[in-house]
Amino acid sequence: MSKEIVKIRLQTELDIVLAQRRAKQLTDFTGMNLATQTKFATAVSEICRNVYEHVGEGYIQFNIVEENGHFVEALIVDYGRGIGHLDIIMSSNRSGYQKGSGIINSRKLVDQFDIQSESEKGTKVRLRNRIPSSVLLNANQLKSWKEYFAIQESVSPYEEMKNQNMGLIEMTEILNHKNEEAEKQLQEIKRLNRELDQFAYIVSHDLKSPLRNIEGLIEAMEESLEENDIQDAKHCLAFVKERALFMDRLIQDILSYSKIGRQNIPKKEVNVHKLVEEVLANIHTPAHVKVEFNQILPSLYTEEILLYQIFSNLISNAIRYNDKADGWIKIGGHNENEHYVFSVEDNGPGISEQAKKKIFQLFETSGTQKDSSGIGLSIVQNIIRLKEAKLWVESDGTSGSKFMFTWPYEQPVQLGL
Repeated sequence: MSKEIVKIRLQTELDIVLAQRRAKQLTDFTGMNLATQTKFATAVSEICRNVYEHVGEGYIQFNIVEENGHFVEALIVDYGRGIGHLDIIMSSNRSGYQKGSGIINSRKLVDQFDIQSESEKGTKVRLRNRIPSSVLLNANQLKSWKEYFAIQESVSPYEEMKNQNMGLIEMTEILNHKNEEAEKQLQEIKRLNRELDQFAYIVSHDLKSPLRNIEGLIEAMEESLEENDIQDAKHCLAFVKERALFMDRLIQDILSYSKIGRQNIPKKEVNVHKLVEEVLANIHTPAHVKVEFNQILPSLYTEEILLYQIFSNLISNAIRYNDKADGWIKIGGHNENEHYVFSVEDNGPGISEQAKKKIFQLFETSGTQKDSSGIGLSIVQNIIRLKEAKLWVESDGTSGSKFMFTWPYEQPVQLGL
């Protein structure tokens, strides 16, 4: 017997947060301890994130299942292309942020795990945790849980606040539409509100959610140690380390993002060719990726740190996402009227037309790299906007990408090294 309790469509980051919250609530209702609740919710979050990042859309359905006992079940479904080499992934004991690690980690966090995937037909994952025998279940109880989740407010307190702010902005527009100065101030408020939206989203989900997971996993580790289950404790510890490292990278990227446009950066003579060589010296380049210059880059009178951040992020992405055995990255540039055009080209997997519309947004990634915070291209975009320049990407979606940006040709100095 299987009784549906609540179903959630997986289309945005907020849906993943909601699914994790519902997993925690339902396991709490069914009498599971905090450590077990957190492990189940973490497993749900990992699989839902796989759906969002690798497919883009799916759903999760929470059920109460009677099958040699009672279980809380999370059924996660997508209609993507399926998972290749699933048998190899399931037989491995991989750790760290790499393809398939979310599935392996989730399997170790629940009582029962089942995954079915067919080429071009999608994937189904079932996560189950046994309900304590001391918990008495009946039809009325299940009905009350279903009704409870049906009337739950899906909008977070932050979203509510944001909607109120937007309402105030609209009222201000009506009252001050004839006042030119007030209109300028209004546009600034809108811009700041968007920034608040982005940063609050990161803080509320991508920092708080991993912290809650770490807290619960530590409790689970303590419980395992008390039961002398060393293997389970080691697994929990490895998962805590992964989350801590991801948070550290994310915090550093947020700090870099927050400084753009808030500092008065002095200009100096910058040899762009040497600057890019310095970027390459500070980035780990795998042996299978070759980096070369199409031509000697110029020397400009400009803000060195801004160009450094742009090239560092573009080149790092080109290396990180390159999936070819003989990868290459070409860096070039040419003079064009009153500005210079720089380019970073690679022979990686390419970027689809749909992805092109989102990759410069804060916290967007291509979905193929789990260790990416999704902030790098937003940093580049903000710098380009600050310089009143242009940024775009050329790609047919299958055979590499070419990121290009213009840069003001302010007081150019002699070309060459």
